[in-house]
Amino acid sequence: MNSFDYLVIGAGPAGLQLGHLLHQAARSYLILEAGPSPGTFFRTFPRHRQLISINKKHTGWDDPELNLRMDWNSLLSDDQNLLFTRYSDRYFPDADDMVRYLADFATACGLNITYDAQVLSVERGDGLFTATDAQGRTYSARRLIVATGVTRPNLPAIPGIEDADLYGLVDTDPTAFTGQRVLVIGKGNSAFETANNLVENAAVIHVAGPNSVRMAWRTHFVGHLRAVNNTLLDTYQLKSQNALLDGDVKRIERRPDGSYLVTVSFARANEVTKDIPYDRVIVCTGFRFDAEIFGASCRPALVIDDRFPELTPCYESVNVPGLYFAGTVTQSRDFKRGTSGFIHGFRYGARALHRHLESRYHGVPWPARELKAEPQALADAVIERVNRSSALWQQFGLMSDVITFDGQGGATYREEVPVGMERGDHVAITLEYGPDHDQVDPFDVAVGRIRQNDAARAAEGHYLHPVVRTPTEVHHITENLENEWTSPEVHVEPLRAFFAKVL
Repeated sequence: MNSFDYLVIGAGPAGLQLGHLLHQAARSYLILEAGPSPGTFFRTFPRHRQLISINKKHTGWDDPELNLRMDWNSLLSDDQNLLFTRYSDRYFPDADDMVRYLADFATACGLNITYDAQVLSVERGDGLFTATDAQGRTYSARRLIVATGVTRPNLPAIPGIEDADLYGLVDTDPTAFTGQRVLVIGKGNSAFETANNLVENAAVIHVAGPNSVRMAWRTHFVGHLRAVNNTLLDTYQLKSQNALLDGDVKRIERRPDGSYLVTVSFARANEVTKDIPYDRVIVCTGFRFDAEIFGASCRPALVIDDRFPELTPCYESVNVPGLYFAGTVTQSRDFKRGTSGFIHGFRYGARALHRHLESRYHGVPWPARELKAEPQALADAVIERVNRSSALWQQFGLMSDVITFDGQGGATYREEVPVGMERGDHVAITLEYGPDHDQVDPFDVAVGRIRQNDAARAAEGHYLHPVVRTPTEVHHITENLENEWTSPEVHVEPLRAFFAKVL
């Protein structure tokens, strides 16, 4: 049996990111990957091969940290040759570029990976986790980090759904649907990506689901429907035979000729039920975490309809000590609000997890710098960080910088601490959207807005802005069009006055 301090399951972006950090720290680790190379997920998904994570190469900035705010695909390293922006010029790049990038990252970083090692079972005993792969090989470790992503289809309980096509398996050639009536179940990006692919060939396309379509530009959640995938909305509202069905699919009946009769209960028509014929039905309702590999000795608690593991702020299972998670499986921490389900978010979650592991198990303190506990020094440190940090920018409301005081006139500034890990008397700095920001149409000129120079009304701002908190006080720094919080009068002086008040 091979034994390590850390066993990482999955060589996708999260597994590689964590592996790189463990490798740099010279820890004993091994990554197990089910496929023959890194990034197996991206060899299949998204099905139509266009990523929705932005790849903005030309920012006008020379600062690598600032550039990461606009680079949603790169993993964190000190090697500027390992930036995804060197792999594609496309704003929405091809998934095959991601596959190539991940393979190069693993090779360049010299990561310890065993391929073709699909883990079938995990048990725990005598303080060790033991994983067994499909070839009967076993591996043990004191700590297990699961970075598998969400791999199982999330299927709603609809009678007859087993007869429909799944997003992960359906034919992507649009000519196979020429002249057909097609129902797509789901209202997320995979559903609209699928529907858009059929617009030129299908006779009728209906996209169905019980909830309203939520647009990412309004909610600021990048997993809601993105503009790049919303062509079908035009065809619906401009009367081109396609439609959104707001309601529950109650039943799917496969008829002898291979067609379908689908029963839909309409939410907007007092639950009126209608049977609608289709030639094809495609299910695009997302994915869920596969917990079946875990034995009773270490089965993690699940949340959100059992779709994701339940986690502490330091990404540890709430009920299995030593079992940690990295990557898109950590999105229970900010489900449908933040970015933990995406590379540009979970790369910072992985780094925070590594810092926690280093501190907890190896006595390596969280990176920090010392400051004078004086209002101007603290205000300057905060202003410098909120104008530059990519981690606070990407993990808004979930990742914080934390200032603590020694009682002797000194202060310690720690960067990128997950919200909820703060202890004792402290100041926490985050970037956050305003309350009810997802209920406001940002393009409606009739909506009342605060003025950019009105520091007294900063807490009313809907857009992303810095928030500084103590356990009893809170200070908002007013939003700014170009996210530059540098005005001495509007941004710096009110913050200095806040620190003078709370010190």
